[in-house]
Amino acid sequence: MTLEDRKTQQLLSTLPSVDELLKSPEGAEWLAGYHRKIVVQSVRDVLALVRKNILSGSTFDFDRAAVSADIDRQIRSKASFSLRQVINATGIVLHTNLGRAVLSDRILQNVIAVSSGFSNLEYDLDAGRRGKRHVHTRRLIREVTGAEDAFIVNNNAAAVLLCLNTLAKDRQVIVSRGELVEIGGSFRVPDVMAASNALLREVGTTNKTHLRDYTDAVTDQTALLLKVHQSNYCITGFTEDVPVSELVAVGKRLDLPVMYDLGSGCLLDLRAYGIHSEPSVREIVGAGVDLVTFSGDKLLGGPQGGIIVGKKRYIEQLQKNPLARALRVDKMTIAAFEATFLAYLDERHAIAEIPVLQMLFQQPEEIRSRAIKLANRLKRLVSPQHCNVIKDISKAGGGSLPEIEFTTYAVSIRPDQISVNELERRLRAGTPPIIARIKDNALLLDARTISSRELPLIAAAVASSLG
Repeated sequence: MTLEDRKTQQLLSTLPSVDELLKSPEGAEWLAGYHRKIVVQSVRDVLALVRKNILSGSTFDFDRAAVSADIDRQIRSKASFSLRQVINATGIVLHTNLGRAVLSDRILQNVIAVSSGFSNLEYDLDAGRRGKRHVHTRRLIREVTGAEDAFIVNNNAAAVLLCLNTLAKDRQVIVSRGELVEIGGSFRVPDVMAASNALLREVGTTNKTHLRDYTDAVTDQTALLLKVHQSNYCITGFTEDVPVSELVAVGKRLDLPVMYDLGSGCLLDLRAYGIHSEPSVREIVGAGVDLVTFSGDKLLGGPQGGIIVGKKRYIEQLQKNPLARALRVDKMTIAAFEATFLAYLDERHAIAEIPVLQMLFQQPEEIRSRAIKLANRLKRLVSPQHCNVIKDISKAGGGSLPEIEFTTYAVSIRPDQISVNELERRLRAGTPPIIARIKDNALLLDARTISSRELPLIAAAVASSLG
């Protein structure tokens, strides 16, 4: 045996056993605070890594304190939740990667009340027999949107899938080529149509589609006319599309249902806020469209879900499709939607209560005031040269209002001891994680999506990261 081999064996012999570590004072603390299975597995994992490093020659001594610290970090990591709350300092209100719409306290209270015990999810309290889960939201959705009937599935892609499979399976669906959009995660409308077993019939060109393109494409195999709102992009310049009212008129004349995939699902008339590109659900329903689909966790400001509203006879067909059960939502989602739509019975109440609407339509001076408060907190903890308040723009996000730029204010930080990328990484790795954006070699903390109660947490985290 060589001298190097003897050193390796000597190092291995100094390693404590799993049982020894569990019986140590540190082990007693770990076992008192965490599940035994997590503690044991963490000890084994760290010892295995140390052993591997010794055998590879990268470790030349054994540090008991360092090993204990590694075990402690492993235990905390294994015992923590993977899905957790983060601070959104990007200014993007409907950040898809960060969970889109934030729910109000009132919505969450209803979810807790319904899910912490039994509920009448599928029980008719008046009749004393089995009921249907969709009835809990139908009345409110009808009142808010003006539709004859409503049905909720687990997201908007599922809503489109169910509608196409029910009304156009193995038959033709006519849609403008300029509306064959790709949504989040490289998921494309043509893919949804293919999965529904509907047959895609593209008409028009990328930038122009005329009414005659639809009528000329109609055959005996045509089952549906589909319009898709360009909610996550916009085409400018030499463009033309068919107004929904004209498409509805053609549908009535040819006895073909018209479906509108609205996507973002806005329930307010945004023209009052200077936004003219986003139709409201009520407006589209009022135009006579037979089925309208939209997301629950975008401009609506509710939980994830695909809401289908429209003519009663078509909604009833959807509910009879076997896919409806596979795509249905649970009691917590229904509870969240009921509370969300309840807020929309009064527009002023909705804007005051729905966090998405609050963040989108808050006054720039209010955002600036919050940014100044954050900057002042930071300047008490770090060098004043590190940060200042700047005027910037933020976006709605989530595939909504793509052409609208919202005036915002952010705290700009230019670190001098570490790179801006390292600062971003440290904030992202903290507890809670803070997600910011980098622009012009500075880290921006956009106050649009930061709440007042988060200011102390952010200031402390930045100071610690710069220290």
